[in-house]
Amino acid sequence: MRQFAVFGLGIFGKNIALALYQQGFMVLAVDIDETPVRDLASEVSEVVQADTTDEKVLEALGVKNFDVAIVSIGNDIQSSVLTTLALKDMGVPFIVARAINENHGKILSKVGADRVIFPEKDMAIKVAKTLTFQNAIRTEELFPGYNIVESKLPVVLANTTLSKSQLRNRFGVTVLAIRRADEYIVSPAASEILNKNDIIYVLGDENQLKKFFRELASERTDNGGS
Repeated sequence: MRQFAVFGLGIFGKNIALALYQQGFMVLAVDIDETPVRDLASEVSEVVQADTTDEKVLEALGVKNFDVAIVSIGNDIQSSVLTTLALKDMGVPFIVARAINENHGKILSKVGADRVIFPEKDMAIKVAKTLTFQNAIRTEELFPGYNIVESKLPVVLANTTLSKSQLRNRFGVTVLAIRRADEYIVSPAASEILNKNDIIYVLGDENQLKKFFRELASERTDNGGS
């Protein structure tokens, strides 16, 4: 079983610790303050109040035996950097560190973070991108420039088959799956008839997806849809 250590139990740290534990992983959660430690007690494998900038403390916690360390310390940049540096010196295989700005991120990378994340910035970009696609519920970037969009079915596609809709030929997008009530239809057949309440998962590059949603919305308006 993979083992994760989470340092800093603010909103982000607490939620990632809980999510990892709920997926069945061993999770050590650490914070210098008593309140977040008390709040998370019995919720993950182990919760400890400790100063994570002290390498001796980290050694006593056995952190070097963990597969992944997640440094999610909030606005205390110095503690974030020192903790990351200590974990790197101890030989932790993979370190994920949360940054609050670009300069903080650059420092974390230089002292040993294998991946630097900007949760607030990343979420803002994701929400903004989702809002650019009409009817979109959620957007995930598969790789640079290509996204999977979870969306309500555009009205003009209701009661047509995937084959008849010609989405790949017209827009260059691919329907990867359909959610119909509690059922998921993965890699749907060309003969699959789309229902008006379906949720579809569409893959394409950003320009193709924008064209897909824009033109189908226009078709609905032209056809007198409300």
